Amino acid sequence: MTMHPVTPPAIEPVTIDEARAYLRITSDSENALLQSLIKTARETVEARAGLALITQSWRLHVDRWPRSNRLALYRYPVTSVDAITAYLPDGAPVAFDAEDWKLQQAGRPQRLYLQSRADMASLSGLEIDLTAGFGADATTVPDVLKQAILVLVAHLYEFRGAFDEQSQPISFPSQFERLVDIWKRLSV
Repeated sequence: MTMHPVTPPAIEPVTIDEARAYLRITSDSENALLQSLIKTARETVEARAGLALITQSWRLHVDRWPRSNRLALYRYPVTSVDAITAYLPDGAPVAFDAEDWKLQQAGRPQRLYLQSRADMASLSGLEIDLTAGFGADATTVPDVLKQAILVLVAHLYEFRGAFDEQSQPISFPSQFERLVDIWKRLSV
């Protein structure tokens, strides 16, 4: 099972002005660097916690039909399943109708329930297009996650190559870890 982004978020959950204020930078001469650090920090938060902060689309590739007709979705929160395509052994696509699946919105991980099919044993793979995210703008992103982004931006800004390789930190700041841990999905 592999998942990759198809359409990135249109905006970042933290603005350059917010990052400059957090870092106490008064000049706008480093805006390009800050924009890059914000994107890196957002992607790190999303990857570590299994989240999508701002609305974005993803594609999930599954090698075979799930035995239980259900799939756990490890990107949260999934707001919609946009398309499902299965493939026959010869590579021919089989498109599914919206009535062929149900997205369980409650719980984490969210689950996708697929309707049983007579030809499911012959299907060799699935592609599932998803829309995920807390919303289209930064106001919908939980403040703790925005704070985690700012903490990581500050860390990345501070250690942006001013030191030699041996002086680079080998871990994230503990404050960042604590903030992200609140939103991590725990497995039991």
